[in-house]
Amino acid sequence: MRYFAAARAAAGLESETVHVQPDTTIGDLVTTLGARGPRLAVVLARCSFLCDGVAVRDLRTALGTRATVDVLPPFAGG
Repeated sequence: MRYFAAARAAAGLESETVHVQPDTTIGDLVTTLGARGPRLAVVLARCSFLCDGVAVRDLRTALGTRATVDVLPPFAGG
């Protein structure tokens, strides 16, 4: 897991290794991480995710072995 911007602040760390079962989905991972605290849960609900550099459009997407998940909160820009 790699957290960026507000997700990093809410998680309290920049990155971590999370061990999950082989059939775990991105949605399962978000639920597990969100259970750590309400602030992180709120941020995760608004984030988008990359799995090994590819945008995840469906939270039912299963994680692969040794996958890297990037947590990207909404960014403002102009």
